[in-house]
Amino acid sequence: MEKKFRCIVTERGENGKSFISEDREVGVGPLGIIDFWETEEMPASLHGKNLLPGKPTRLEASTHGTLFRFFEIPPFQKNLSPEEAEKQAAEVFASVQASHCRVDTRLNPMMHTTRTIDYVVLLKGEVTLLLDKSEVKLKPFDVVVQRGTNHYWINYNTEPALLMGVLLDAK
Repeated sequence: MEKKFRCIVTERGENGKSFISEDREVGVGPLGIIDFWETEEMPASLHGKNLLPGKPTRLEASTHGTLFRFFEIPPFQKNLSPEEAEKQAAEVFASVQASHCRVDTRLNPMMHTTRTIDYVVLLKGEVTLLLDKSEVKLKPFDVVVQRGTNHYWINYNTEPALLMGVLLDAK
């Protein structure tokens, strides 16, 4: 059974009264990404509509935009050859329009960088954040402020890890 996540959006009507404008299920996309909301300008409009419907999943926020998402990190696949791991990484990054984000993959073919500041919270499981010169093991409710650095999330456990991220376009 495919996992579904629920997204509830509130709004303020013409008379100033609040109401629920959306209550929808969101499925898991490529790279384990679950996108809930996107904006394309800052400051964002309180009356703007969600820009995600009908768009393919992307790794990065759009120029001047934001993305709010969950993402799942599956258990690390130890049995892949280096060639298989490289092929798989190239395919998944291409599927989210992010081949250009793979700038230095010497440590791991999934290493990538984005032109965003990401506020990330580990919600469930454990992951290791691998950087060019260091790594850190994360436990639930640890927070990472990811500032456009080359990185990869590794899950050495047997169950998927769930993270929440808010991505902001940056320069």
